Amino acid sequence: MAEEQADTDELLRRSGQGDGQARQELLARQRPRLRQMIAVRLDRRLLARLDPSDVVQEVLMEAHQRLDDYLRRQPLPFFPWLRQIASQRLIKLHEHHHARKRQVTREQRHGFDLPDESWAALAERLVHSGTSPSKHLLRQEQRRRVRQALDRLGERDLEVLVLRYLEGLSPGEIAEVLAISEGAVKTRHTRALIRLQALLADEDEQP
Repeated sequence: MAEEQADTDELLRRSGQGDGQARQELLARQRPRLRQMIAVRLDRRLLARLDPSDVVQEVLMEAHQRLDDYLRRQPLPFFPWLRQIASQRLIKLHEHHHARKRQVTREQRHGFDLPDESWAALAERLVHSGTSPSKHLLRQEQRRRVRQALDRLGERDLEVLVLRYLEGLSPGEIAEVLAISEGAVKTRHTRALIRLQALLADEDEQP
């Protein structure tokens, strides 16, 4: 991660000096991470009309247009800045295509736009993450229980788990996205796992 950040910093420096090739590489190397973020968040009802790669391309085009301003100010580290553009693009896409259901859903209760597949993926990764609340969760039934517990978890806890386990952001990047300190991210992550463990234990005690 440190080496990757050093490479990004070098590309930013060269881009600021007018190196066109560095600008192209700076954007292109973030494509896989952007696609992951968009695939996690994109409503599956839009996939018949939209490909995540097309959304990534739109985000990169917008980032290219705004890059000079970013290089002058650098208000955020580079990937959190790109992710912010992608998040705004997804909000507009969902609103334009009227993708949200009228009835209350799990995503709406928590202010999330995650499709069911992403909730399933989050449960799967928590089951196999090796974290203390999930060491004993090994079977399909246990994954189902984790999904039910996630549905009862608060939005703040959910957001840090999604950023960490689905988008694969580092604690430092999560701190930039959430506008909190890296120490606060680690605390929130630990507390989210503890609360998840408590919800699972509560389910075990129910008749």
